[in-house]
Amino acid sequence: MSYTSSMNPNPRIEWLLSQVAQERINLIAHPLYQQVNSLQALRVFMEHHVFAVWDFMSLLKALQKHTTCIRVPWVPVGDPQARRLVNSIVLDEESDQFGDNPPTSHYEMYLASMKEIGACTEPIEYFVHLVTEGHLLVNALAQSHAPLPAQAFVLKTMDIVNQDKAHALASAFTIGREDAIPEMFTRLLPTLPAAPTMRAYLERHIEVDGGEHKHHGFALVGRLCADSNILWDEAAAAGRSALQARNDLWDAIANQLPVKSP
Repeated sequence: MSYTSSMNPNPRIEWLLSQVAQERINLIAHPLYQQVNSLQALRVFMEHHVFAVWDFMSLLKALQKHTTCIRVPWVPVGDPQARRLVNSIVLDEESDQFGDNPPTSHYEMYLASMKEIGACTEPIEYFVHLVTEGHLLVNALAQSHAPLPAQAFVLKTMDIVNQDKAHALASAFTIGREDAIPEMFTRLLPTLPAAPTMRAYLERHIEVDGGEHKHHGFALVGRLCADSNILWDEAAAAGRSALQARNDLWDAIANQLPVKSP
C-alpha cells in the first residue's frame, strides 16, 4: 500500500516503511490470529493484550505532551497542524462515541468486553490502581501480577516514551499501532468466538485506525522529522522496535494457546 497519497504526500514515508517491512510482514502473518478461536483462548489473549491497550494511551499522551500544551497557564506550543493531528486522535481514543452509548475510552470499552466473556481483569485493574496511587510503573506491573510477556511489552513501550523524542514517539505510535492494528484485528475477526463487545471494539479500531488516524500519524511523523536524516533514522528505529515488541508479545501468547485443528 502506498502512503504517498494526497493525504500523505511525503515520499520519505515510503522509505520509512521500507525500513520496517520485514517486522511488519512477520506481525501481520503471525499464526496467533487463527489460534484465538475459543472463549478460553480469547480470555488468555485479552488478559495479556489489555496491557497493550492501556499503554497505547500512555504512548498517545506522551505524544500529546510534546505537541500540545497540557499545562496551566496555557501557551501556544509548536506546530498548530501537529496539535490538530494529535488532538483529533485523542478525541476518539479517550472519549469515543459507540452508537447511542455514552462516550468512553477504548481502554474502558476493552475492559467491559473482558468482563462480558469472563476474562480476569484483576491484574490490569490493580495495576491501574497502583499507577493512580503513584507507584513506580515497574513495581506496579510486578505487584499486580501482570503476565510476564505483558510486563515486557509495557516496559519496551516505556523505553520509547522515556527517550522523550517526539518524532520517535510518533513513529512508534503510527507504525507500531495505528498502521498495524487494522490488519491485525481484521485477521482476528474470522475465528473470533461469540464476544459482541470485543467484536465491536475490533471493528471500531479497524475503521478509525485504518482511516484518518493512520494518515494523521504518518503526516505527523513527516512534520516532526522534516528534512533531518538523523530524525528519520531514529523514527525508523522506534517503529522497528515497536513492531518487534508486538511480535514478541504475540509469540508469548501463542505459546500458551492450543494450535487450531485443521
